[in-house]
Amino acid sequence: MLLIENIKLALSAIKVNKMRSFLTMLGIIIGISSVIAITSIGDSAKGAVTKEFEGFNANMYVMLNWEMTEDGVEEKDLFYRDDLEALKARFPDEVKYAVLYASASSETKIGRLKGKFEMSGIDADYFKFDIKNKLIYGRNINKSDVAGKKGVIVIDDKAAQFFFNKKNIVGKTIPVTIRGDNVDLTVVGVYEQEKSVFSGLDSSGSYSGYIPYTIAIGEDEGSSIIDIYANEELDQSKQAEDFKNYLTKIKKVPEGLYKSETAESQLGTINNILGILSIAIGAIAAISLLVGGIGIMNIMLVSVTERTREIGIRKSLGAQTKDILTQFLIEAMILSIIGGLIGIGIGVGIAAIGMTIAGIGVVINPMAILVAVAFSAFVGIFFGIFPARKAARLDPIEALRYE
Repeated sequence: MLLIENIKLALSAIKVNKMRSFLTMLGIIIGISSVIAITSIGDSAKGAVTKEFEGFNANMYVMLNWEMTEDGVEEKDLFYRDDLEALKARFPDEVKYAVLYASASSETKIGRLKGKFEMSGIDADYFKFDIKNKLIYGRNINKSDVAGKKGVIVIDDKAAQFFFNKKNIVGKTIPVTIRGDNVDLTVVGVYEQEKSVFSGLDSSGSYSGYIPYTIAIGEDEGSSIIDIYANEELDQSKQAEDFKNYLTKIKKVPEGLYKSETAESQLGTINNILGILSIAIGAIAAISLLVGGIGIMNIMLVSVTERTREIGIRKSLGAQTKDILTQFLIEAMILSIIGGLIGIGIGVGIAAIGMTIAGIGVVINPMAILVAVAFSAFVGIFFGIFPARKAARLDPIEALRYE
């Protein structure tokens, strides 16, 4: 019952001095809202990045470790088609798709329109694995295209729309330059890229296309990277390690010259960076909680002075030291908790508005809210103890004489 009475007294004191109470809570509100907004934005960004990696769980690379090539790269250390075939033969159940990394960049002119193409070399049936790009017209690049080094291309729908003012342009030709040769590529397919939060970051103005890797890289040319889609049902890290170790063995290169990276490891690295950034920025924002706590302590000291006679009357009527201590501690805690709740609401609102504008799904971590509420209460107790003890130790006779 005494607890309820103390809560009523605290709420009554806050109600009487609304503006002063609000200004006292402002530091807590700003601190909590900043922490909640930053952690929510960080979690939302993690969610968005994780979504971008969906479908690429089995994607990995085995590549040259450039940190081990300070004296230059010997041609024999690059990956060649024989290495690719050996890898597929050694791991028939694990390697679902593998290709030497190869690309080409070319200006093109169709009619009066000019543009730039960034072309990636792929093996047959690539679009079965790259689920972010959907074929909307035509067909995939097939084994015959790759084996016959055919001049074919699958282009993105934006390029089709720009150069031909329509998307279904299967059968049209696009003049480009690949490895110094002028080539007319026949469009065999048009794909549409799934919308991504990173789509707007490409400011190159180039268009994309996929060509058989056999025309993007010479018969005897090597590549520093092998792009692999492995067995989704098996451990990705182990498969990547096995592929790297096998290539190290058959190429007879020093340990560490090759390294592997999986989509999982890349996702983990990005999320780790985002997590560290969220914690660092959140910690800086939390400094305002310290300022808010000092504000509470200050206003509670003023309150003790203003209510000295009230404290004297209560003590003369039998209130004990612990009762006065509890009363002022509860008042400080309620100020902090109300400020914390308002801060949580504002923080969630800021995160929701910001992520909606960015086109990212909002992720609110319940643990962050619980920690925020608990921390608000802690701030109230920590900074309320001194004023509460000062009030509790007042001599009742001196308090009654106070004017």
